[in-house]
Amino acid sequence: MDTAIRRVAGTIVGAPLTGRNRRELMYCGFGGLAGLAGFWITVVLLLSGLTISVSVIGTVVGLVLITMTLRVSRRLGSLHRRLLSRVLGRQVEAPPPFRPGTGILNRVDRRLRDRPAWRAVWYALIKLPVSAVQLYTVALTAFGLADLAYPAIWLLFRNHHGGSLSPMVAVVPVPFGGNIRVGSWLGAFPAALAGAACVVAAAWLARGINAADARLVRGLLGPSSMAERVSELERTRALAVDDSAAALRRVERDLHDGAQMRLAALAMNLGMAREKLGDDDQDGDSATVRELIDAAHRNAVDALADLRDLARGIHPPVLDNGLASALATLAASSAIPVTVSAGIGTRPAPAIETIAYFCAAELIANATKHSYANQIKIDIHTERAGVLALAVSDDGIGGADAGRGSGLSGLAQRVSTVDGHINVSSPAGGPTMVTVELPLRA
Repeated sequence: MDTAIRRVAGTIVGAPLTGRNRRELMYCGFGGLAGLAGFWITVVLLLSGLTISVSVIGTVVGLVLITMTLRVSRRLGSLHRRLLSRVLGRQVEAPPPFRPGTGILNRVDRRLRDRPAWRAVWYALIKLPVSAVQLYTVALTAFGLADLAYPAIWLLFRNHHGGSLSPMVAVVPVPFGGNIRVGSWLGAFPAALAGAACVVAAAWLARGINAADARLVRGLLGPSSMAERVSELERTRALAVDDSAAALRRVERDLHDGAQMRLAALAMNLGMAREKLGDDDQDGDSATVRELIDAAHRNAVDALADLRDLARGIHPPVLDNGLASALATLAASSAIPVTVSAGIGTRPAPAIETIAYFCAAELIANATKHSYANQIKIDIHTERAGVLALAVSDDGIGGADAGRGSGLSGLAQRVSTVDGHINVSSPAGGPTMVTVELPLRA
């Protein structure tokens, strides 16, 4: 028990002598000054903007001041995060950057709805009492160190005889007392004891207030709330989906304009060489050359067909004319009669069109292989604002199950990448209807 008490006492008393205490006090000083300056800058700009914008004439000027306040608040928030990281080594991730729109009104509107900036304003306002405690901690440490030196100061400057010397005054900040009058060398020791208490108390007060400030920085200046995190993830995922769709279209164009053209030219040249060789040359060497040319021609034609199928699998060229036209072309090539009903208002994004097309193609292929249907119907329309609904039904035997590896599970995964949904209704004996809902934009 005595060992534990001594350990705790040593930890408490030895706190001011650690390197951590120096960093904590440094953060208190810089962070307190930055918080004090940020509070007054934010208050002056914000109150000026709100006051001026009340009048009709000053609305524009007021909005400019408010948007300036929000820009400055973001910069101040970045300053506090850097201080916390470089001085105390506590990393706080920055919120999503501000993304201005096009046009003045759009930029102002986005700036006024910038949530991270408004949270930074709240931090600047809440920071005032925190800054006061931080600066008080620095002052408490400075006065404590001065009081600790009073015995040495008395020996150096007051240790002489003759004449009456006025007493020295040791300042002990509130709430630890007030002023201690030192009239002798022995009287300097109570002042030194009070100074030591101030230094120890300041060390632990600095840790406490900085921990509270770090929580405020994480909560108000760090990544936004969970909803904003999800929104940012959705935005980056939408960009990834659009980028991948654009990349696939570029690959399809390169295959069509490059490799396919070269293979087609090769097949034509081989055909021309075979015709020039003629059928009259019956010697062995000519027959061998003719066989080699025939084999090369067949391989070139087969490679060209495979390449075309690959290009269509990446991005069907018929989608360039719109989803309805692409589905009509798809229906015309089906072994089972397919009717298409389309009512698409706003054209979906290219990535959404591609997903809808391949969903329809996969569902037609499933119906052809497994349903024994006589008729397939495709209905695609914009069900409500921002949603594209694709329904594929057949009059087959039913029994489709996404859990049996029929291709429906793969469609569900593909649709889920853009927050789409798939619903399968396929009782035994039929009919089967698969409904796919996709957003018009990822």
